Amino acid sequence: MPAAFGIGAKTRQNDLDIAFQFSFFTGTSSGENGVAGYGAAGNNTLNIRQAFLSFGDASWGTIKAGRDLGVFGSDAILSDMTLLGVGVGGPAGGSSTLGRIGSGYIYADWKGQIQYASPIFNGFQVTGAVVENFRPGSAYNKDNLGYEAKATYDFAANDVTGRVWVSGITQKSEGTNNYTSRGFDVGAKASYAGASVVGYYYDGEGLDGQTVLGGLFNANGQKSKDSGGYVQATFAVPTIGTKLGASWGVSNSKAANGTSFDIENESWIVGAYHPLTKSLNLVAEYTQQEIKNNAATGSAVKKTENDTISLGAILFF
Repeated sequence: MPAAFGIGAKTRQNDLDIAFQFSFFTGTSSGENGVAGYGAAGNNTLNIRQAFLSFGDASWGTIKAGRDLGVFGSDAILSDMTLLGVGVGGPAGGSSTLGRIGSGYIYADWKGQIQYASPIFNGFQVTGAVVENFRPGSAYNKDNLGYEAKATYDFAANDVTGRVWVSGITQKSEGTNNYTSRGFDVGAKASYAGASVVGYYYDGEGLDGQTVLGGLFNANGQKSKDSGGYVQATFAVPTIGTKLGASWGVSNSKAANGTSFDIENESWIVGAYHPLTKSLNLVAEYTQQEIKNNAATGSAVKKTENDTISLGAILFF
């Protein structure tokens, strides 16, 4: 993840819980200075991913307005063990690694939105948002809003805790091509005595950006057929606290015309995450990734393989 510094505050006034949050992100990589497309800053710039206010009450719910993580696919990325590591983004460079983005789920991204989250009823909650249009390029207008929604159920029974969720997304794109992106996902996670498992699946049209950056919403600029998911298992070693994990995931994206591209982005990841202190974690990961374009012909690249070993540390304070 990029380095981040957050500023927020909350209080209660006139029977309302009100709050705000600003979070400033910047990468730690020096990038590729001197390479076309990279400036003197090495592609390391300040990115304000969160800037929102919220107000509400436990009796009727919460309204959020501003920029924050999208609703669709948010539980998939927040359940990913590689958030504390590198995942499939090792060879890509840039200011941030990718985790499983594009090889198991679509990036929820940071979106301008107005969101409503209901009260929690016996573990059940629904969330809906009207979001800013994510167009695939300047040849498309931003007149159409996007719509995202999610339902979650949190449970706890006999020392087993977990969550089940479903979410959906729809957005019209008008420009070079006119089409509607739409999709749904379903996922579940459960934990017991230091062990945790996650299962996730998504399906839809016009979702993925495998030809631009895997997992980037709507970047292909067409009504591609997209699907994928991931499974993950982790175990925290008693007394020591080291979390050991393994996961497999894949994302598939096929062109609307059936011939331009047919991409399969598959990866295996194993990792170890050790809490040296309550704030400092040491990280070790190995990733094996294979990207195939089944529609490639002639001299076009048909398969790319990436093997990544990463070692590092992450600090929360």
